[in-house]
Amino acid sequence: MANLKYEIRNNDARDAIVARVDMKFEVVVIPVSDVDRAKEFYGSLGWRLDADRAAGADFRVIQYTPPGSGCSIQFGTNVTSATPGSAQGLYLIVSDIEAARNELVARGVEVSAVFHEGTPGARFHHATNGRVSGPAPDRGSYRSFASFSDPDGNGWLLQEVTTRLPGRGLSLDLATLTELLREAEKRHGEYEPTAPKHHWSGWYAAYIVARENGRTPDEAAADAARRIEGARDRVPA
Repeated sequence: MANLKYEIRNNDARDAIVARVDMKFEVVVIPVSDVDRAKEFYGSLGWRLDADRAAGADFRVIQYTPPGSGCSIQFGTNVTSATPGSAQGLYLIVSDIEAARNELVARGVEVSAVFHEGTPGARFHHATNGRVSGPAPDRGSYRSFASFSDPDGNGWLLQEVTTRLPGRGLSLDLATLTELLREAEKRHGEYEPTAPKHHWSGWYAAYIVARENGRTPDEAAADAARRIEGARDRVPA
């Protein structure tokens, strides 16, 4: 325990003196056996085709991005040595598990029924043992799933997330952004009576960026206030 406490203190001290650089997870490489078949499948999901580039017969790379995602997938010819179908547990976060499943089914994709875990880790196993039919009884965030695979067997997992755990970033779909703007409006209303003269957009921008980076509402409000009081943004006279 003493060693653990020392390690935590040491990490905190290091974080305090080292400037943190954003490292945004951008691409996952998916191993496939038939590039054109995979392109047809991922295109049928309604995902955005970002690139399809080749250099002769020995190299080709295709990139797709799911709607609303900051991360993309790539597959192609000579882009990975992994066995086709070996990518598993690829999460797609959705705000409504049943609506997301229905959309995939309408697109011709074979998707499991919505389920929640009866035993820990059941989401990771293709066998239905441990999976309980239907969404989580309390519809708790992170607890409802559905699964599907591409033609090679690479496994995808839909997970319903409606409220992020503290410290986690936000997925800015329309519903989340709407709620975030309402939250920002409320917090800014609490700050404005004692605030220096400023334009609301500066405070909102700082607040939303902080929330997207995983800050709590209180922390984001404090960050936004520091931004206003430090920069002293003024409305032009």
